[in-house]
Amino acid sequence: MVANRFEGRNAVVTGASRGIGTGIALRLAAEGAGVAIVARTRDAHASLPGSLNETLDEMRKLGDGQHVAIVADLADGEDRARIIPEAVEALGPIDILVSNAAAAIYQDLADYPLRRRRIMQEVNLQAPIDLAQAVIPGMRERGEGWIINVSSVTSEHSPGPPYAQGELSTITAYYGATKAALNRATNGMAAELWGSGIRLNTIAPRAGVMTPGAEVLASHVLTDDLLESLEAMVEGVVALCDCEPERTGRSYLSLDLLDELGRTVMTLDGREPYPGGQRPVRG
Repeated sequence: MVANRFEGRNAVVTGASRGIGTGIALRLAAEGAGVAIVARTRDAHASLPGSLNETLDEMRKLGDGQHVAIVADLADGEDRARIIPEAVEALGPIDILVSNAAAAIYQDLADYPLRRRRIMQEVNLQAPIDLAQAVIPGMRERGEGWIINVSSVTSEHSPGPPYAQGELSTITAYYGATKAALNRATNGMAAELWGSGIRLNTIAPRAGVMTPGAEVLASHVLTDDLLESLEAMVEGVVALCDCEPERTGRSYLSLDLLDELGRTVMTLDGREPYPGGQRPVRG
């Protein structure tokens, strides 16, 4: 039976039309939260499976919670400014914000165009900060709240010299730079808000998660020994959606956090242990 630990709470999850964002939205809905899901389009993507409408349909099968889909372009400051007001209007005060959406444009920095760098900055750094700023006043008034920003291990420096060539780390430098900035901004905001009851954290997969996007961008380097299950990453995120104030400001790796907490990886509906645990199950 699913424990309703998020009953009475409302959440916003960005990038929820597929992959990790969909998994987080489903799990929060399964455990009683009202969830506003956000993505750039409501219907099917031109080349990737999944959509906001499909995620919304799946969430509604998991319980009686109130859920809503919000279409917004996170690269556009004016467009993303609508997200929290619309979520509050549909659901009520927001208790949990999960900024999962990311722009991942992989290319060598030697010829990386400014236009692409600006898109990555807007989606990966400015949007999470804007959304956090929008929910903080209400959270401060209520004396608690949880803000989780999904990061990436590409924020870490490449080991060397010498440096290996032809690996994913050589084309993810700017993506990783935006995630490193997100880690630092999250930590700084947590320090500012210490004592308010608002927790802010980043979390990244310790290994790769074979989402539809990752399959397109990085399937050639994500071998089975470098993968973790989607369910494990979701388990780590939802653990931070209900964490104690003493964890605020920290950056976590999913599997390390689960090991620290001794958490069992559950299925996305929260009803039973996931058969593969931390590793994907191959059908």
